[in-house]
Amino acid sequence: MEKGLALPQDCRDFLHSLRMRSKYALFLAFVVVVFVFIEKENKIISRVSDKLKQIPQSLADANSTDPALALAENASLLSLSELDSAFTQLQSRLRNFSLQLGLQPAEEVLLMATTRTGSSFVGEFFNQQGNIFYLFEPLWHIERKVTFEPGGANAAGSALVYRDVLKQLFLCDLYVLEHFISPLPEDHLTHFMFRRGSSRSLCEDPVCTPFVKKVFEKYHCKNRRCGPLNVTLAAEACRRKEHMAVKAVRIRQLEFLQPLAEDPRLDLRVIQLVRDPRAVLASRMVAFAGKYETWKKWLAEGQDRLREEEVQRLRGNCESIRVSAELGLRRPAWLRGRYMLVRYEDVARRPLEKAREMYRFAGIPLTPQVEDWIQKNTQGSQDGSGIYSTQKNSSEQFEKWRFSMPFKLAQVVQAACGPAMRLFGYRLARDAASLTNRSVSLLEERGTFWVT
Repeated sequence: MEKGLALPQDCRDFLHSLRMRSKYALFLAFVVVVFVFIEKENKIISRVSDKLKQIPQSLADANSTDPALALAENASLLSLSELDSAFTQLQSRLRNFSLQLGLQPAEEVLLMATTRTGSSFVGEFFNQQGNIFYLFEPLWHIERKVTFEPGGANAAGSALVYRDVLKQLFLCDLYVLEHFISPLPEDHLTHFMFRRGSSRSLCEDPVCTPFVKKVFEKYHCKNRRCGPLNVTLAAEACRRKEHMAVKAVRIRQLEFLQPLAEDPRLDLRVIQLVRDPRAVLASRMVAFAGKYETWKKWLAEGQDRLREEEVQRLRGNCESIRVSAELGLRRPAWLRGRYMLVRYEDVARRPLEKAREMYRFAGIPLTPQVEDWIQKNTQGSQDGSGIYSTQKNSSEQFEKWRFSMPFKLAQVVQAACGPAMRLFGYRLARDAASLTNRSVSLLEERGTFWVT
């Protein structure tokens, strides 16, 4: 049986040409669609770019860890509070989306202080609670590993590095510390985690691995013998805890914490702890005696004036604390409900009451375990003579400095730190008698310093 008639050659050529033209037409149409799409994308990018150009360059620099930052005339970075409202809306949507997915961020607490303000004592309020992963001064490693060129941007550069490391720690990325621990950890094991024994979370199971004989660990656990710290096990333990708290005396500028407060993965609470600067200096002169030889020589020789650079350093420390506190108390939108100012003297006088206030502010229930620790460690007979002691009769110890500080030393502090002292409610001593007279209170009664 014959198959269909064969088409003439001309017809076959025509059909082939038609098919090829169809292919070219489809390809051309595809190219046109892609070109239109690219043009639209370019317009969108152009609009975004124009919008970004309206943002001051200093704001862009503030999110960089480059220490060579442009500073304002007052030697600090320009305020980060002038972010576009669209970003605030986007951040709010991200939080709502996280909640819809059941990804409620756990509360993170930053105890922000300076040395010799009682931060180790107050930090124990969070260290003693079993559902909180507590880290004691993890930024100590960064301070000793990272160096910055001297100059105006030094403080800004270090603050940005501290902030970025702190953010990773709050996300339980403890591996970030490995780059700064010296010597470098091997296979995520280290013998040199600073003050490991001050963080219960690093000394409990399963982070506390079996003790290894003849292996020296510089910072060992207090109440049990553990093997070298396994950073992987510590990170896993962090993720299993309901909350996290970090004590840090190396974060000075509150404004640098804005990216952490706005990160939808975090629910940050900042507790800034302050103390009478006269008491702070008296404590530092004992704890860090070598750094205060100039002061001691000045007191012993009876010279009229102290070296100006020493006074300027003291004034600068007080001013950085005051500026951060004033920012927090102004209640900027990004910090609203996330900042609490606490005086050490109030904690020492009423430790359980203040612990309850801090926990309520942080949104964490206070457990009987913490209450028992506070009762045992603040009402006992211990004199707290050790410079790093967290056990003391706190209601009797907090004004002990008044009876050993020479009045002329108190005068220097009052002159250098007057604005900060007035803000925090510390009264000036008029003479030597008022300094040592216990019936004369140097502390104004203040309510709870916290933003709702």
